[in-house]
Amino acid sequence: MNPAVRVRGLEKHFPRVHALRGVDLEIAAGEFFALLGPNGAGKTTLISLLAGLTRASAGSAEIMGYDVVSQYREARRNLGVVPQELVFDPFFTVRESLQFQSGYFGLKHNDAWIDELLEHLGLTDKADTNMRRLSGGMKRRALVAQALVHKPPVIVLDEPTAGVDVELRQSLWAFIRSLNRQGHTILLTTHYLEEAETLCERVAMLKEGRIVALDRTANLLKAGAERRLELELDGPLPAFLTPRLKGREGERYLLDLPDYGELEGILAGLREAGVTVREMNVRQADLEDVFLSVMGRPPEGALPSPPAPLPEGEGSA
Repeated sequence: MNPAVRVRGLEKHFPRVHALRGVDLEIAAGEFFALLGPNGAGKTTLISLLAGLTRASAGSAEIMGYDVVSQYREARRNLGVVPQELVFDPFFTVRESLQFQSGYFGLKHNDAWIDELLEHLGLTDKADTNMRRLSGGMKRRALVAQALVHKPPVIVLDEPTAGVDVELRQSLWAFIRSLNRQGHTILLTTHYLEEAETLCERVAMLKEGRIVALDRTANLLKAGAERRLELELDGPLPAFLTPRLKGREGERYLLDLPDYGELEGILAGLREAGVTVREMNVRQADLEDVFLSVMGRPPEGALPSPPAPLPEGEGSA
């Protein structure tokens, strides 16, 4: 069975930028996959190549086994892209935009699916509203609907929740999860690393046009796991804990904790030293920690983590 997305030796040169440098990547059908990287890493360039918006300088890319250049019609029928920018036609209503989008793919009787999209994305009461009159969040919902109107097996979400409200974020992820359970392949780029950690089975990290990390999310978290014991004490740090000290934030000490089994001994030592613990927290590495470790610096344009997506089965789709 062909992978949903296959990229081999992909290169892209612009006049002053070498955007992609020999990218190799396979995404299996039905995966929920994250492509992460700082601004300028090449994520949007890679998506543009998959969508046929630009040509590669070298290498090849396939969607569901179809080459994006020599078999572009089939490749594009199998792909839906939600762009990062708010691009829309200001002369049509939401429903008219979706009907025109259906026509581009030769779908003449698509009203039932359009109605379902409008309902799932909270656009039913905006169906007959002109696109230019929608708020930014509603425009984002309409772009998601346009990308899904031809029921593509592969869905690319390029920063889909940037600048949108919590309600949209929750309803969008509930709907996208349901599509993934039905077999759709999801490729997500996001600066909200908590979203990627919660939703995605595998993660690739792109830096300066190269993939520098690629593994299952759980494996990346395990490999980058550096536990920290955060202690706020009613006195100075006892000498026996000095070798574990990794830093200090105000009155809070940050200690290395390689194994949970060592916690009991630390607490016993504090009792013997007559030091009372005011507050304690064990911090496990998350995907943001792994990302920063791999990249070696903070991600440009990184955003504060939003509220975590709702657990499956909660919230309305």
